[in-house]
Formats: sequence, C-alpha cells, structure tokens
Amino acid sequence: MGARCVLESVMEERIKSLRMEDITKRFPGVLASDHISLSVEEGEILALVGENGAGKTTLMNILMGIYQQDEGRIFINGEEVHFKGPDDAFKAGLGMVHQQYMLVPGMTVTENVALGYKQAWKPLRLDLSMVRDRVMQVSQHYGLAVNPDAYVWQLSVGEQQRVELVKTLCLGARFLILDEPTSALTPQETDELIDLLKRMKDELSIIFISHKLNEVKSLSDKIAILRHGKVVFSGSTDDYSSRQIAAMMTGHEITLPENKEHDFNGAEALSIRNLCVRSDRGFLALDGFTLDVKQGEIVGLAGVSGNGQRELAEAINGLRSVESGSINFFGTEIAGRSASFIISQGMGYIPEERNVEGIVPSFSIRENFILKDSDRPPFAKHRIISRKAVSDNAERLRDSFDIRCPGVNTPAGSLSGGNIQKVILARELTRSPKFLLAVYPTRGLDMGAIEFIHQELLKKRREGIGILLISEELEELMNLSDRIAVIYKGRIQKVLNHGEANKENLGILMAGLKEEDDNE
Repeated sequence: MGARCVLESVMEERIKSLRMEDITKRFPGVLASDHISLSVEEGEILALVGENGAGKTTLMNILMGIYQQDEGRIFINGEEVHFKGPDDAFKAGLGMVHQQYMLVPGMTVTENVALGYKQAWKPLRLDLSMVRDRVMQVSQHYGLAVNPDAYVWQLSVGEQQRVELVKTLCLGARFLILDEPTSALTPQETDELIDLLKRMKDELSIIFISHKLNEVKSLSDKIAILRHGKVVFSGSTDDYSSRQIAAMMTGHEITLPENKEHDFNGAEALSIRNLCVRSDRGFLALDGFTLDVKQGEIVGLAGVSGNGQRELAEAINGLRSVESGSINFFGTEIAGRSASFIISQGMGYIPEERNVEGIVPSFSIRENFILKDSDRPPFAKHRIISRKAVSDNAERLRDSFDIRCPGVNTPAGSLSGGNIQKVILARELTRSPKFLLAVYPTRGLDMGAIEFIHQELLKKRREGIGILLISEELEELMNLSDRIAVIYKGRIQKVLNHGEANKENLGILMAGLKEEDDNE
C-alpha cells in the first residue's frame, strides 16, 4: 500500500463537525471545566490556549473518554455520543497525541504501534512486519523521521514525540487532538510539523493545544482561550495579534526580558574538557566535548535534539558514566562522582525528563519541594522533619510560582505538565545553588510563566550564579545568553557572543555546517 493510500484508507468517513456543549468537570477542590462549549467544523484547526492549569488537557481528556464529564454533551456530525473510554473515542475517529507520552519504554517503536493496531493481530500470531511497513509509510509520507526498530527508552524526548504522532496517524485518526505537539521539537521540526498540519486540513480537523503563540497564529483558523476552567474568549485567530492573545490568556501585557547586563567577570565555575560519553545505544554521544561557564554568566547550548545534550546533562549530574575527559566544578573533579555528591557541591538541575528525573510523581507537592534538602535545616533537625517548615515552604513556593493545584498535599504527578515544571523550577531556583544546569526550562509553560522564569534566571545571573541553559528555543537563547555554544554530533561547532548570534547563523551551525562553508 502506498503512502498516500495509507491516509486515504482511513478517510472513508469524515468527521464534519464536533461540538462540546456545557462541559463541566469537578475534582476535589477544583472546578476544572466550567460549562465549556466548543465547536470544530470540517477542515478547521482550532487552537486551544490558556495558562498552565487552565483546564485545556482536562477538557481534551473528557473528549477522548479518559474522564467522564459531570455535566454537558458531546456531538459528532450532529449526533450525541457517549464515550466510556478511549477505545470508544478512537472508534469514532478521534486520536490524541498527549503531552505526557503514552509509550512503553521497553518496546520498540513498531511494537508500541502494534499494541493498538488490531489489523495486525492474526490468529495465534502478531504480524509485526505489517505494522513496521505502516510505520515506515506514514513516517516517510509526513517527513517524521522515526526508526521503527529503536526501543523507546533509547529515544530522545523529541524522537518520542514524533513516535506518538506517527502512532496516532498509523491507527487511523480522522480528527486529531494535539496537546503541545511541538514542545519537544526543534525549530526545524516545528516548521515541518506546522506545514504538515496545514496540508492535513484537507483531510482532518484538528484541535491544537499550544503555548507558542507564533504557532497558534501561523496554524489555526479559530482560537478559544481558557482561564480557570472557563472560555473567556473565542473567535477568529486572524483578528488578534500574539500580544493581544497573550494578554487575554494572562490578564496582563507580556514582555519577555532580555539579558542586557554588563559582564560579571566571574571566576570559572564549570570547566569541561575533552568529554567522551556513550549513549544508551553504545555510540559516543559526546566525543571530545569542551566548554566553560563562568560565575554570573549564562551560556546557552543550541543544537538539534539528539546531538548529545541529554548525555551531557546526565554526565554533569552524575547520572551517566564518563568514558574519558574532565568535568571540573569550582575546582573539584566531578566526572564519575555520585549524584548526591554533586548535589552537595551546589549543583542545581532542571532535567529534560521532568516526570522521571524531576519529581517523584506519587509524592505530594510539598515533599517534592524538599527532595534534595529533606535532612537539612530548616526542614529537618537531627534528621527529624519539621512539618511546619515543610508546609510553610510549600505554600510560599506555590504562591510565588503560581502553581495551580488543589493544595500542597496533592500528588505532584497529578498536575498538568506545565505545573510539574513549575514545581521543579521552584525547588531548584530557591535552594541557593552555586550553579544551575537548566535543560529546556520553559518547555510546556505559558507565556506568563515563561516571562517569570526568564526574569528568575536573569536574577540568578545577577547574583553571580553560573547557568548552562540547554534549549532549542532560539529566541530564548538569544534573549538570555551571554554566549551561545552550538553542539553537533557531540562536539562544539562554535561559541558565539551575545551580539553575534542570530537565527540564521545558529541554524547553519546546528545543521552541522560551518559559517565559512556557507560563504564559499
């Protein structure tokens, strides 16, 4: 079956309209959806936006049958539908790419797709070759690079996101719900996905959840803004600027800060020399990596996902073994040392995998705030924890970082992705680190939260904290960094000063080209 036929075979019955009326959902202490009404017509793309915790994902989980609404009705092509679970939603033609990945780490990409691909389940056997062919056809058709034989645990966050999208398309979705689909993609991959979704409008209707308002403006026909579980605005996207949309989301004007500070002239904080580190697949993900970061300096690390960023962050924090090379932290060699030792030296770490490395999902928010300091004052004396100190700290951080939750005793894993990120940021930024390694710190955050986090990072810089900022958001890197280093295949291509960097030369370097090559 050709790649075009793959798509045509699942488009026999179009979803011409989808409507949600007065959807209401309550959780203990929270009115998550407050009489929400939305509609999407054939060939439309609806952008659903709002601050972290506004209720966007909850509403889509109701649409997919994961949650049951307390009140309200759902209509497809004018007929009321009742979804008892995700299988019912999928049979109706709905498919959702979740912000939190629904993949089995110990299985290959093909095996993950096969779990829901019922045509491949033959009597007494599973036709994995059929599934593999479908994965290859769909991924090639849409330009979504996926290795069908790779194990999910070996993949970067960006690669896993692509697998989720390919899986949903393979299984025959006729109406797509995309929850922050570009949060883990590079700028180039994001542009490709936006172009893909525009082409797919002829065949699919789409609900697109995003905090990236340039994507919302570029892609969507209509926009609906949620705030505290209510629709506060809906209308044509073209009628409003990104700045106006951001103001309606947050209730105030958004201005992202820029690093216009003088050179701090700090001493060397982190010095990495000729570092070689292997990936989970066994090849050298870092191959002679060298970089320095001074106190009171933000060094941005730009690069396409999968070029060694993950391995670098884990090696610095004692979570991955080092083949060779040196990591010197304020005069102490930390290559190969334990994570607890490195924490004790003053390292702050905002990890890429927030649900795996950043929090303990079953622990409460208040417990996650003190994960690294539970045996130290003011939270403990003689290893006896002070409940009052822990609770006071949690309430303070919840308020100052605007973490949307029923209470500080709520399990951290039950929060939205953006609010989980705020829990990690609150803990790491307020525990007085000597240095901060921030990996995609604003991924999944709304514009108001991004503004706040950028202000906090610049505040730490003024306090003399050295920061290594790993990000694929080029505007973020250019706004915040004193210097930007570009990584490609585990090595530094070039280090640019603040005034030298622009999207064009960074893009050239991220693609593995030298700027001189471009001028020849």
